[in-house]
Amino acid sequence: MPTTLTIDKKLLKEAMRYSGEKTKTATINRASEEFVKQKKLERLLNLSGKIHIDFDGLTENGG
Repeated sequence: MPTTLTIDKKLLKEAMRYSGEKTKTATINRASEEFVKQKKLERLLNLSGKIHIDFDGLTENGG
């Protein structure tokens, strides 16, 4: 989806260098994926101590 964005040039160059991506699009996509992954992990970690999973009742086929 074509979109016009104003992005800090220095920040984008740094992100490209750290990510190893060759294009701006790939860099933005990777950064977005990493951001979403990090937020999902944070939400999961925030559940620590709030839920209980009975792993003894599970079998290899999931039931």
